[in-house]
Amino acid sequence: MNNVAINADGIILPLWSGKACCFALKVLEEIGRDNWELSVLFCNDKKITELNYQYRNKNEPTDILSFSLGGNVIKDGKNIYYPGDIVISLDTLKENAEFFKIKEDEELRRLIIHGILHLDGMDHETLEKNEPMLALQEKILEKLKNERIMTGDFGGKK
Repeated sequence: MNNVAINADGIILPLWSGKACCFALKVLEEIGRDNWELSVLFCNDKKITELNYQYRNKNEPTDILSFSLGGNVIKDGKNIYYPGDIVISLDTLKENAEFFKIKEDEELRRLIIHGILHLDGMDHETLEKNEPMLALQEKILEKLKNERIMTGDFGGKK
C-alpha cells in the first residue's frame, strides 16, 4: 500500500490537496509501484527559487523539483520505499497553464506525473514529446484524463 503526504510552504494548503494525494496514488498504481512513501510539497515561486538555487545553482523559479532519496526501510515487517520529495510551485504552474492555454488542473496532473516518473528513475534530455519519459507521462495523463484535482480553490498566498 502506497502513502502520499501533502504539505505546503509559503502558501495555505489548498482545499483540494486531498484530491492531489488521491491522484498521486493512482499514478503510483498505474506505474506498478507498491509500498512507496511519497512526499509532495506545494509552494510559491519564492520558495521554489530558493530550493532551485540551493540544489541546482539556478536563481529562478521552476514549476517542479524532484529530490530523490531512493531508500528502503523495514516498517511493521514491510519493505517500504522512500523515493523522495516532489516540490511544485503553484505560481509557475498557473503561468504554465496560461502560456500553454490549458486548465490549471491539467498542468497540476501533468506535474505530479512528471515528478513521480523522475523519482522512479526516469529522466529526459529535452522537452520533446518523443522522449520516452515524456511520452509515458502523456500516456498516463490521457489514461487518467477524467480525474480532477482542483475544484475552484487554487491555493492562497500566506
